[in-house]
Amino acid sequence: MTPFWSAWVIGLIVLNLGLSLFLFVWAQRVRIPTAPDGTSGHTWAHGVLREGVRRLPLWWVLLSGAMFAGAFGYLALYPGFGGFGGLLGWTSAGEWQRDTDANRAKLAKVMDALHDGAVEDLADNPAAVSLGRRLFLDNCAACHGAEALGNPAVGAPNLTDADWLYGGDAKTLLATILNGRKGAMPAWGPALGQNGVVDVASYVRSLSGADAPAAWVAAGKARFTALCVGCHGIDGRGNAALGAPNLTDDVWLYGGDFTTVAETIRTGRGGVMPAWRDRLGEDQARAVAAWLYAISSHDTGSARRGDAVAARESSAEAARASSAGTGRGSAAERGGGPGAGTRP
Repeated sequence: MTPFWSAWVIGLIVLNLGLSLFLFVWAQRVRIPTAPDGTSGHTWAHGVLREGVRRLPLWWVLLSGAMFAGAFGYLALYPGFGGFGGLLGWTSAGEWQRDTDANRAKLAKVMDALHDGAVEDLADNPAAVSLGRRLFLDNCAACHGAEALGNPAVGAPNLTDADWLYGGDAKTLLATILNGRKGAMPAWGPALGQNGVVDVASYVRSLSGADAPAAWVAAGKARFTALCVGCHGIDGRGNAALGAPNLTDDVWLYGGDFTTVAETIRTGRGGVMPAWRDRLGEDQARAVAAWLYAISSHDTGSARRGDAVAARESSAEAARASSAGTGRGSAAERGGGPGAGTRP
């Protein structure tokens, strides 16, 4: 603080605090003339209301005196009186530095373990996993949710199962966090037309057990083979090298109902996972990867998806049995709302 502004602040404090203290002391000693009835003689409402004169309550005087003492004590001990630093030498920057140093000391052991530590080993370290969860909540939960269950509205995948676009091993997890990912599903509506979109959507959903008219599925398979196998594979099981999802496991980024799948095929999708290298650094990224590795399913996820597909197939069989002989079946059996699967 420059001498001018120091003097300016000191002047304002002396003026305001000094004037307040003067009025406080003077109010205890001044004698206000009073009428014989103990009032000031001021009346209102034709004498109905009269202004009384009373001394200030003792509790108010003591409380006000304590507040003045506290104000003077603060200005003596802490910065506030212009350029005077206070008798204690306290500064906000110094307190921040002390707290930061103390926090770093607490984290030192955990951070040492993170440095060049294998993600698989860190997943068994409770301190590293706890830190990873906190970092995930601070940086990743906005898209993936607090429990990492994903968000179909933004195409953020569920990170707790065993279904991974680019692979769920520790090395790939860390690379994804550090470098980010960019996925692009082209729009096939202009190439396929309305009927083609319905056919391919029917075939894609049939891969995970959804029911659809056989003619639509057959036509969709032919179109899928011609246009989609380059990324998703001939059997629709995806390609981790490209981030192309597995279409046979009933796990969907944006939703697996007929309308949503058809919309994905028609207009395409574009997903971006930002790179966190600059914000987190490699050590903290390892902590996040360790937490994800610890909570994700590496063995049971496939079984769960297998159960889901089996349940869908069972439901489809029941639907086919109930609609046997009716031809194309109902809109609900085709997986969409009214008109969702109709072909013009």
